[in-house]
Amino acid sequence: MPKIEVNENLFFSLLGKRLNAAELEAILPAAKAELDEWNAQDGLASEDRTIKIELNDTNRPDLWSTAGLARQLKLHAGGQHPSYPFFSRKGDERPASRRVLVEQTVKGVRPYLAGFIVKGKAVTDPMLRDIIQTQEKVCWNFGRKRRSVSMGIYRSASIQWPVSYKAVAPDSVSFIPLQWDRPLTLSEILVQHPKGKEYGFINGQEALHPLLVDSTNAVLSYPPIINSNDLGAVQVGDSELFVELTGTDLPSVLLAGNIIACDLSDMGFSVEPVAIEYSWETPMGKRLVCPWYFQKPVSVEAARVARLLGRPFSVDEVAAAVARLGSETNSHGQYVTAFPAEYRNDFLHPVDVVEDVMIGYGMDAFKPERPRDFTIGRLSAIELFSRKAKGVMVGLGYQEMIYNYLGSGKDFAERMSLDPAELLRISNPMSENFEFVRNSPLPSMLYSESISSKAAYPHRLLEVGKVALKRPSENYGVATRQYLAFLSAHAGADFNEAAAHVATLLYYLGREFQVTEPSVEDPRFIPGRQAVLLYKGGRIGIYGEFHPRVLEAWGITTPCAGAELDLEALLA
Repeated sequence: MPKIEVNENLFFSLLGKRLNAAELEAILPAAKAELDEWNAQDGLASEDRTIKIELNDTNRPDLWSTAGLARQLKLHAGGQHPSYPFFSRKGDERPASRRVLVEQTVKGVRPYLAGFIVKGKAVTDPMLRDIIQTQEKVCWNFGRKRRSVSMGIYRSASIQWPVSYKAVAPDSVSFIPLQWDRPLTLSEILVQHPKGKEYGFINGQEALHPLLVDSTNAVLSYPPIINSNDLGAVQVGDSELFVELTGTDLPSVLLAGNIIACDLSDMGFSVEPVAIEYSWETPMGKRLVCPWYFQKPVSVEAARVARLLGRPFSVDEVAAAVARLGSETNSHGQYVTAFPAEYRNDFLHPVDVVEDVMIGYGMDAFKPERPRDFTIGRLSAIELFSRKAKGVMVGLGYQEMIYNYLGSGKDFAERMSLDPAELLRISNPMSENFEFVRNSPLPSMLYSESISSKAAYPHRLLEVGKVALKRPSENYGVATRQYLAFLSAHAGADFNEAAAHVATLLYYLGREFQVTEPSVEDPRFIPGRQAVLLYKGGRIGIYGEFHPRVLEAWGITTPCAGAELDLEALLA
């Protein structure tokens, strides 16, 4: 869960009052937060002390900042809704004298951008530290390590407008990146600069890379990697800033921009809109004047709120509770429509409004009740079936193993003679050793066999566990299935042994099956020594002798046979 550090003086000035630790702990649940650490007696002056607060939810990135947290606590205590007149809506755009031109070249790389100007007061050290923290929290957690959202801040007075957002060849442009002393090309930044090494995985493999420049071609930044050391080096005392956000998902980019704009407005800055002009039609139009309000209203019936929360609620009580979480409301009959605050986009269903009613009304207002129904925990059907299957295999002399679900492309694809495109790849792996989600337990068993040549034969291994398969018909294009796999390694391991053990397993599981030749040979097994298992006319698995090419890739010199079966299909 996100954890933030807030400057004590800045936080209490935005909150409008000072609190002690007990008082702060008492009100933090209104923001789904709790006090992690605050030593107010550590000898530091209040302007230098920080309060560490842990947020217990990830669907409210607007709370991951000093201003956002203070805003929510003030509203819950009955404070006035802040006014943000700088927001534009479709058909009601604010005037904007400054423009960002988004060129067609970035459409296939990192297509979306939002931005605005803040001015009117000098940035203080606590403010700058809080802005940087918010930038990191929003872009790391909400923006998926900058992949879907990243943020840059620049000294606006030095920018020659309009600004252009385009994609260029990585060796065609050079500039001095932040915290560097000489120009580097974009390619050199990826291999030499610390931020390039950290975030180069995002677009390092692309032919064109995104770049933000002003009308004189001076570089603002190389999104999402690093700002320039000139226009992008914001310092304490700067009083006019250009804030931009780029990314791959337009609603996420706009929401992150809205959050930052509202935070800076609450800190006392004035916000001036910037027109973002696309060279193609985005889902929200070709011209967006940011900050841009795009959220959709959600309605809920008072009776539904009462049913879910276990006590009666009038329409007025529902509206008042929702308002304490920052959203505007409109009542019509027995329904209340919530218009999400500019910095929120977490209303996906009427139940989300009900949650706001619960928090806004006060969770301490609901008396604890004992459960009315007595329930007994029990194993799921697939777990019972899996245990039965494991029992049969153990009786056949197999030893159960438990392996990682993540692994490398070398193990899961290359050594198995499979195409890596068949596997589910993690978009931002921490290590290439854990880059892919397995689609079979067999590679892990072959690894065990590869380091077990000195153990007495035969070797018989078994595992029952989850695999992830690419299925376009499923949500997100992935199906998670419960598989049983086994491997037998010894001088006599062959197709017949695998067939006999599969038949024995299915006999004791009480399943009638058919065997057929594969329509397409599985490269893991020897052609002509592999067979597909059918149950109720559908494919449920395969067995056979492992191909010498596969065994050689693993360094195995002993014949091996094995199988994999979809237990969930057998349970159907």
